[in-house]
Amino acid sequence: MQPVSASDATDVVSSLPDEAVTRYEPFRFTGTGGEYFRIWIVNVMLSVVTLGIYSAWAKVRRLQYFYRHTRISGASFDYHGKPLALLKGRILASCLFGGYYAASAISPAAGVVAFAMLAALLPWLLARSLRFRLYNSSYRGLRFHFHGSTAEAYRVFLALPAVAIVSLFMLAPLAHHRLKRFQHANAAYGQTRFAFDAPVGAFYKSYLVIGGCLCLYILAGVLILLRVFAPSDPVGEEQFDLSGQSLFVGLVLVMYVLGVSIFWSLMTVQIRNLVWRHTSLGPHRFISTLELHKLLGIIVTNTLGIVFTLGLFKPYAQIRLAKYVIGELSLVSSGTLDEFVAGSQPETTALGEEAAELLDVDFGI
Repeated sequence: MQPVSASDATDVVSSLPDEAVTRYEPFRFTGTGGEYFRIWIVNVMLSVVTLGIYSAWAKVRRLQYFYRHTRISGASFDYHGKPLALLKGRILASCLFGGYYAASAISPAAGVVAFAMLAALLPWLLARSLRFRLYNSSYRGLRFHFHGSTAEAYRVFLALPAVAIVSLFMLAPLAHHRLKRFQHANAAYGQTRFAFDAPVGAFYKSYLVIGGCLCLYILAGVLILLRVFAPSDPVGEEQFDLSGQSLFVGLVLVMYVLGVSIFWSLMTVQIRNLVWRHTSLGPHRFISTLELHKLLGIIVTNTLGIVFTLGLFKPYAQIRLAKYVIGELSLVSSGTLDEFVAGSQPETTALGEEAAELLDVDFGI
């Protein structure tokens, strides 16, 4: 069983009665790079040969592999999405964005109108994407569901981001908090709803940490560049113009890639740990124990591997990342999961007409 840090365990356990906490159930990812490489290379070749049409079938194969190799308490998840539903969603998304770019090419005014129409449709499409993904996910034969309303989707995906921009991103943590609350608090496993109780202040604290580290990195980068390349005399300036430009561009590129890796890793660690520590499913709670130096090490080495193998290392990189991120998630189990799963079975087997009309618009949420 995977160890959990003392501080993380204390935070979660303190919110539950002492007698209710029975054990930690760690998530595990059992996929291997060599096994997934064979799936990945076939997906890439068939997608190229079919001019992208096979990409919908490729996504289903990829998600099924990752779902079926994600395990907890001796059982794995599964994905039930149909390729045709994904293909329809991709065609729809392509038409919408293609129409926007075509309108922008005609005239700025037409581009503005097309953008407004696209923005008006996106929240509805994103909500359907969430509903599609959860409905087609299952654990021990029991499916997940999403109960978020269209009105709430418009607030989360349209109104709050607009307000955040107008406020010069001062309200970005609030918008991010509402997004995560929309995703987690509206999810359900069978009849049991998830709950999300993270305070907004915790998001602001995380954003302050992330913003402070980013500012320090940018400042350090500028000082390094000035130290290395600032000419001290006209000869040095001429020498820089002739031979130092490529070195300057190369160093800036390296610093940019490293900066993006640090920013993404820090954002992932801060937000993922925060969100899962404040997410519960019935009497069970979650713990995420990602650490920045470990995640950053994986990201940097994955990037180097992909670059030096001209992309062939990508499936191995995805497996390495999944093993670490999934492996650092645990469930604080109160009672047995067998009893909980049995108690979460729906009262009726009718799935409803809406389930048959689900559509995956594949926006990466």
